[in-house]
Amino acid sequence: MSDTLVVNEIYLSLQGESTFAGLPCIFIRLTACNLRCSYCDTAYAFSEGKKQPLTEIIEEVRRLAKPFPSSTSGAETVPITSHHQIATCRRPGKLPLVELTGGEPMLQKNVLPLMSSLCDESFTVLLETSGALDISPVDPRVHRIMDLKCPSSGEVARNRWANLATLREIDEIKFVIGTSEDYDWARTQVADHQLASRCPILFSWVQPLAPQQQDSSLKQVPAGQHPISRQELAERIIADALPVRFQAQLHKIIWPPQQRGV
Repeated sequence: MSDTLVVNEIYLSLQGESTFAGLPCIFIRLTACNLRCSYCDTAYAFSEGKKQPLTEIIEEVRRLAKPFPSSTSGAETVPITSHHQIATCRRPGKLPLVELTGGEPMLQKNVLPLMSSLCDESFTVLLETSGALDISPVDPRVHRIMDLKCPSSGEVARNRWANLATLREIDEIKFVIGTSEDYDWARTQVADHQLASRCPILFSWVQPLAPQQQDSSLKQVPAGQHPISRQELAERIIADALPVRFQAQLHKIIWPPQQRGV
């Protein structure tokens, strides 16, 4: 039997987050997660999914990508032969992008050969990961978008700090911020670990969960935390002159926040 992954869904939409926001993107959402963040909006991926061969997943990606040109207009295909080229090549030469997300993709070992195979086909591959697991085995061509879990997530103790040493310029660090305490904590991490010198930093505001997104397994926001509004987060970033990118989840602005497959 061929290698498989348990897949929750595969769909084509627009990338709603990261420095690639707004670009067409195929999402491969894998099943299972080892965290239960208070704000998680994809609890349905904790257990829903079916086993699929890697060959079948790749074929579905090809099908969804077929209407797109093989490369962006005017873009040149330049082989990446050095670490410097890997670290500086941020412009996608082929659309749509392909993102592995979850759940937590790194829980399934066969995500590694899948990502390599997609890179071999010249896709720009993104990995969304919680940062609680070792990300060093990931193909160096993949853009790793790694969370640092803030206090309101209820999972701050699960951050794997050793991952910071493996980050490169093509990677990104995301802080999901729902409270004033989260903001203060994130600002401290940016300074203490000199994160701006490593890669782009994203400050993403927590969109309150719709009733149908609530799940009893999620952690509670720790007592004594004070919610922060989207406007307040933006204004504090400006006032503190932080070297970070404010991030709104575009897909939740375009479509209803609880809608799947977008």
